[in-house]
Amino acid sequence: MNKIELQKIKQKALEDHIPIIMDDTLETIKKYLENKEIIDILEIGTAVGYSAICFSEFLSEDGTIDTIEREKERVIEARENIKRADVKRQINIYEGDAVEILPSLDKKYDMIFIDAAKGKYPFFLKESLRLLKKGGVIFADNILYKGYVMSDYNKHKQRTAVRNLREYIKEVLDNPNLDTEILDVGDGLAISILK
Repeated sequence: MNKIELQKIKQKALEDHIPIIMDDTLETIKKYLENKEIIDILEIGTAVGYSAICFSEFLSEDGTIDTIEREKERVIEARENIKRADVKRQINIYEGDAVEILPSLDKKYDMIFIDAAKGKYPFFLKESLRLLKKGGVIFADNILYKGYVMSDYNKHKQRTAVRNLREYIKEVLDNPNLDTEILDVGDGLAISILK
């Protein structure tokens, strides 16, 4: 992976106000995946490809990342970034809506990273549980959503997102097959391991 290009990609995303994975969230995931064999990763929400490029360093030799993005412009930029970072061989972009693409997948993944439409997190969870290998891990980013999820926040604009993120948290904490912790890093990170 080309670290210089990665820095440039990060810088441009920040300048363009494109939400990318926060440094402390990435650090937490990195610590978590150290010394684990990660062959296949699924990412829901590619944006400009920054997180997928970062995750490529966790992959074992023949590992791959499948990442889903519905916005055409983002897909074009992500493809370009992935090529520049020299990880094209490892990353496969599905262009389209994750709600339609996820049910068509039947591969099993060691790690799933959810960072897309907040209102769809419960659906993403249901599909992720179907696609996750035993012992695999789901990372759900921005789970605390600017603190709204744990407060009595109820503004109309974000109401659906907040309600669905709360539902996601409840489901992962109540599921006896998952070992879950919610961390206050970045904008909140839920880590769930399938027992």
